[in-house]
Amino acid sequence: MAPQLARVAEPYGVTVMSFGGFDSLTEKHQFAVELANHDRPTEVLHVGDHDPSGVSMFTAYLEDVEAFTRDLGGEAAFTRLAVTPEQIAAYDLPTAPPKPTDRRAFTGQTCQAEALAPNVLAGILHSAIEARIDRGVLDRVLRHERQVRRELAARLAD
Repeated sequence: MAPQLARVAEPYGVTVMSFGGFDSLTEKHQFAVELANHDRPTEVLHVGDHDPSGVSMFTAYLEDVEAFTRDLGGEAAFTRLAVTPEQIAAYDLPTAPPKPTDRRAFTGQTCQAEALAPNVLAGILHSAIEARIDRGVLDRVLRHERQVRRELAARLAD
């Protein structure tokens, strides 16, 4: 799933990461250090399963990484893009009951992120990025990049 999302995010300069194994405080702290080193507030857009594990992981990251980042002088916010109960209903996604052995607080049916059609998930991410972009700033950056490329190409041609 990460490569597909990276294809959507890359033109905007947005990094896609997979957090599958990032559960230790050390890993969360390292991520917070990276976020705090940005020169502006950073929003982390999250895609994950709608189940006790996915919701719990998102909440734990949100709380720990936001706190670490704040303590390091940075600013980070987390937004869950998918899978949400609203998307389960809107896209009539397949669900299953939570595992009876999982004792974490969770209401409703579970749903895997992979249940969203690839084009739907790509559209959710694309819309979320577009909603957060200052189009004027992006256009200026892209013009500047084109100019720098032309200048470098001219220097290499000499």
